[in-house]
Amino acid sequence: MRLPLRARAALGSLLLLALFLAAWQLATLPAPASGGTDPEYAAMLGGHKSGLPAPAQIAEAAWAQLKDPLHDGGMNDKGIAIQLAWSLGRVLLGFALAALVAVPLGFFVGMSPLVQRALNPYVQLLKPISPLAWMPLALYTIKDSSVSSVFVISICSLWPMLLNTAHGVASVKREWLDVARTLEVSTVRKALLVVLPAAAPTILTGMRISMGIAWLVIVAAEMLVGGTGIGYFVWNEWNNLSLANVIFALLIIGLMGMLLDFGFATLGKLVAYRE
Repeated sequence: MRLPLRARAALGSLLLLALFLAAWQLATLPAPASGGTDPEYAAMLGGHKSGLPAPAQIAEAAWAQLKDPLHDGGMNDKGIAIQLAWSLGRVLLGFALAALVAVPLGFFVGMSPLVQRALNPYVQLLKPISPLAWMPLALYTIKDSSVSSVFVISICSLWPMLLNTAHGVASVKREWLDVARTLEVSTVRKALLVVLPAAAPTILTGMRISMGIAWLVIVAAEMLVGGTGIGYFVWNEWNNLSLANVIFALLIIGLMGMLLDFGFATLGKLVAYRE
């Protein structure tokens, strides 16, 4: 009896994981003694051929972090849950601020070809600027690293939401708009009852892209400005030469990004289903 596609895909993923872990374990076997190796360098690498910690060491580091995730011993000694909460808080706040600007402005741009043509040069000028390039200006004007990170998240989240909202609104079927015009529906009711439901899948796609970019940028921003957050945790553990904790943090970053993306994907499916 042939297994369903989902079961076969799960087995394939588990097989790839097993092969990857086996290759990783082989790559981290103890290196043979060599008279030409600096003892201090060898000690720092832990005696491994590649210098990377073995999977078992990653598991130990993960357990050490997860058994007390809310630990708070000061500036450079906070549990992984606290660091993750700081990062998520900054991302969600910056994302929400960007949505408050991007969605209404995207509606306005999408419903007015004149406004779209007028704003397009400025959007094309500002969109390619790296979000982290705004950090020095933000730090100089805002004088607070945490708020500056939120500002950078807002900037990087703004463009995908703005462009997708404008595209979704501009792509609404003309027949629907003509019917609303014939029925003399007010502009506000037309926007809420006709345009918004039709453009919702495209708007959510922009939000999904923005959230992915925001989660990427917050890690880099926190590594740059320090203080708290999962990005700062990665940089601090690297300074402590704790590669096991660095790799554990990378896994946490990837897992959280996957969960955020899954949330928006699920919301998009619900909206598409309701249509």
